Amino acid sequence: MLDGKKALITGASRGIGRAIAIKFAEHGAFVGINYFKSHEKAKEVLKEVKKYSDGILLPADVGKFNETRKIVEEFVNVAERIDVLVNNAGIYKRSKFEETDEKQWDEIIETNLKSCYNMCKNALPYMKEGSKIIFISSQLAFRGSSHGADYAASKAGILGLMRSLAIELAERKINVNAVAPGTIDTDIIANYTEEQRRKRIEEIPLKRLGMPEDVANVCLFLASNLADYVTGEVILVTGGLYIG
Repeated sequence: MLDGKKALITGASRGIGRAIAIKFAEHGAFVGINYFKSHEKAKEVLKEVKKYSDGILLPADVGKFNETRKIVEEFVNVAERIDVLVNNAGIYKRSKFEETDEKQWDEIIETNLKSCYNMCKNALPYMKEGSKIIFISSQLAFRGSSHGADYAASKAGILGLMRSLAIELAERKINVNAVAPGTIDTDIIANYTEEQRRKRIEEIPLKRLGMPEDVANVCLFLASNLADYVTGEVILVTGGLYIG
């Protein structure tokens, strides 16, 4: 589905980003694997990617504009262009709003939201007609959070950016969409107790937590030619949490 495509994925050393990188490689894409500190995990992802296609490691803090420009240039020097950009990098720190200091707020917004600006701003000159931009938002962009107002705000901001870019870039035939995962079984919920996991599963109509591959499959669709007439949309991957 992505044979010959060049895809750059932020936050690709673990969780959802890892699954997207491997899924894209399985379908023929050359993959740029961005990560910040998890070098060994990123190397493992590249090893998996190379079972199917090829790729490159791109270490950087994508919340920093100049670091983002550097990895975009590194990727293009090898791949020549960017066909698919997946803005996945994100962090979450469980805390009440009154416990969230300015430093944490700025860190969350910079990593989760400003990184999307940084990546799009630097990548767009290398994206042509038919290219795809995919943002990873969250169910919390819709429902809010009692223990992560900074995270929910950043993910809601992503949707505003996505819709605006979808309108602006339509004349260039660049599709822009977002995926909003529900509760996905990654390290973000690693500290859940068995009771918390059971309670969350009971809330979900499909009666299971999501897996990173569930999100990766939707991203594969959005990155492919099958989604050429889809832009400005948010696809919820929540197991039916918002039915009705």
